[in-house]
Amino acid sequence: MTRKSRPRAGLRGLAAIAAVTLGLTLVGTTVTAADEVDPRIGLGAGITDAEIAISNMELLSTQGKPEGFFNPASLGSLAFANSDIAFSGDRAFVGNFHGFQVYDVSDPAAPVLEKAFVCPGGQGDLSVYGDLLFMSVEETRGRIDCATGPTPDSTTRFRGVRIFDISDLDNIVQLPGVQTCAGSHTHSLLVPPGDDPESVFIYNSGTAGIRSAAELAGCNGNSSLTDPTTTNFAIQVIEVPLDAPETASVVNNSRIFSVCGDNSCLDDYADGALNGLPGSGRQPTYPADSDRAPGGQSRSQASRCHDITLYPEIGLGAGACQGWGLLLDISDPANPKRIHAVEDYNFAYWHSATFNNDGTKVIFTDEWGGGTGARCRATDPVNWGANALFDIVDTAEGKKMEWASYYKLPVPQTSQENCVAHNGSLVPVPGRDIMVQAWYQGGTSVFDFTDTQNPTEIAFFDRGPNSATQLITGGHWSTYWYNGEMFGSEIARGFDSFALTASAQMSDNEIAAAKEIQFEEVNVQGQAQYAHAPSFAVVRSYVDQAERAGTLTGDALEEVREHLATAEKLLDSGKPNKRAVQAQFDNAIRKAGDNTAVVDAARALWESVR
Repeated sequence: MTRKSRPRAGLRGLAAIAAVTLGLTLVGTTVTAADEVDPRIGLGAGITDAEIAISNMELLSTQGKPEGFFNPASLGSLAFANSDIAFSGDRAFVGNFHGFQVYDVSDPAAPVLEKAFVCPGGQGDLSVYGDLLFMSVEETRGRIDCATGPTPDSTTRFRGVRIFDISDLDNIVQLPGVQTCAGSHTHSLLVPPGDDPESVFIYNSGTAGIRSAAELAGCNGNSSLTDPTTTNFAIQVIEVPLDAPETASVVNNSRIFSVCGDNSCLDDYADGALNGLPGSGRQPTYPADSDRAPGGQSRSQASRCHDITLYPEIGLGAGACQGWGLLLDISDPANPKRIHAVEDYNFAYWHSATFNNDGTKVIFTDEWGGGTGARCRATDPVNWGANALFDIVDTAEGKKMEWASYYKLPVPQTSQENCVAHNGSLVPVPGRDIMVQAWYQGGTSVFDFTDTQNPTEIAFFDRGPNSATQLITGGHWSTYWYNGEMFGSEIARGFDSFALTASAQMSDNEIAAAKEIQFEEVNVQGQAQYAHAPSFAVVRSYVDQAERAGTLTGDALEEVREHLATAEKLLDSGKPNKRAVQAQFDNAIRKAGDNTAVVDAARALWESVR
């Protein structure tokens, strides 16, 4: 169902903002939009009373920002912007340029704020591991002591990755952390595969100005391709010993941009080998009949990475590195190596990346305009500020990325809405590749990219602009799936929770199977692999997909479902006749015919219960 919602009267303008929280009234009377008009077009504006449009998902809750995390005189102020999210147990940790917030999300329809911890410094990108919280700090206003003032000098400034002991939320303790030359715009947490690692690793990406060596020893802003001491053309690998996290330090200034893709060609730097990924500025234009036309906008030079997604179970990382997309070998966590790189003449600024679950595909985002510009207008090309989908293929030279298509939010937004591809994660539906993704003031879009050449939207949520007359930065920074629901960090407004609802594109069984995947922790840029245990929801998901594809229809479809229902009823009876149960599975498998996914899932389920 697609609908618009007009909020109830109540909070109108800044004067109505509560003293304790940024209150929001966003659920109201529903009116059905005409089928031929996307309900996201023409939504009414307002920070506390914007209209919403929603399709195939449900807004469960909106939590306004707590006291101290918004400026009543400037609700779009980036100094108080909500940013990225990390999850652990029943908690969501919401980053903010001014610190972080901790919500109990055990009831996704009613999150409870447990802690609002003030610690300014910009970005606020978060990761969690056990009792440790890691936080990116980029701006020069960040203080070592987390205080709000005065403005720090070289002896009191913190720029890098903060580390907190969060074992007691009532007594959060900041550990020394790791100062870096360009601060930390984003970071990615790598937890080595296996039980009880001795250390975890952080890949740090700093994109701001580089400090002088007088402020932090070893810093060097030289962009020379022959100076191996430069901070440019590298990322920092930080090792955090888990028995002594206070001793965390940079263990590798990793030269993933070099000609050889790592630090092994140090001796060649005198010959200009520091950057093997040259090129910047305006791009050549593809022919008009090319799938990747028109091209032509300015592209950033690749000297640092914006964001890196690490997938330890498959030994790969994907670096979104300004002008290039990188595929990394991370099998040795402290020594990543670039194994392939791609450029795209429609991409201005490679921003982030997401693998599919089996590591055969990767999606890169383009943050054209830096996230603060309106880049989803009707006049903007559909392949600018979009996702680029690549298949990862095995070749004689190793793994390579092959471009497949673009996906962009499939509805125009206004000139008053900052909108561009941003952060998202996988929705773990068996047999499909599905992603939920934030688009700033374009809202949230859920899309299927199982066929990388034909990605298709299946659900969305959108609010009207913050203002009807000017662009006030806001919207969803990140929207992630976590243990059965979706959670969005809203830059100006607060914290949203959502549920997927059944539709022609997504069945109840598929949603139920996705909810069976449960993680103890989720740091999206430290991507974790999932595997579905045999269940009736999984089998029925494949049945629904076969019906949708038209490969299982009519009497055969109904009989498969009936046999599965009977088998489940027998098993639930307490003392099932195993022979009778097997007969039902055998009959379901026989009727499924050539639908291999259904047959394999049914057999796996029978083996697990026999």
